[in-house]
Amino acid sequence: MQDLDAFLKTVQNRAFVTARLATSHDDEALDIVQDSMLKLARNYSDSDPEDWPKLFQRILQNCIKDWYRKQKVRSVLHWWQQHDQTEEELNIVHDAIRADTPQQNQESFQLTGKIYQALQQLPMRQQQAFLLRAWWEYSTEETAQIMSCSQGSVKTHYSRATGAMASLLQKMLV
Repeated sequence: MQDLDAFLKTVQNRAFVTARLATSHDDEALDIVQDSMLKLARNYSDSDPEDWPKLFQRILQNCIKDWYRKQKVRSVLHWWQQHDQTEEELNIVHDAIRADTPQQNQESFQLTGKIYQALQQLPMRQQQAFLLRAWWEYSTEETAQIMSCSQGSVKTHYSRATGAMASLLQKMLV
């Protein structure tokens, strides 16, 4: 059980960022991450620890899909896309790219915010492919397994996501 706890501690921050990008709501993201962790612990704690990363990603992505389905059923408007992110909301990502000087820190924070905004504008499948490939560093094959689609679909979603990100960031940085 200690091995599982250690594993979950290593993925919790990135899982939160992934869920936060999908939902743009801290409480919802925390619920998704917690549900994912509980499902992994309940159903796969006896599995080979080598399998936990892929299993966890599959569970996390399914929980995110379930969240989207619930939102469609409830017809909830996503008002959250209109507000700017604060440093507290971005601190996990921001901590990873801290610079040396206050000016560099400010520039890094602003860039992080723009990347975050661009990621939020991607369709869900492109967002998933981009995060799994670029953020979690999964291979195309692993990403296809996690997303329950073909490798060709992953390549298409990832290619479209990188193109859209480049275009969005170019517009934001001008």
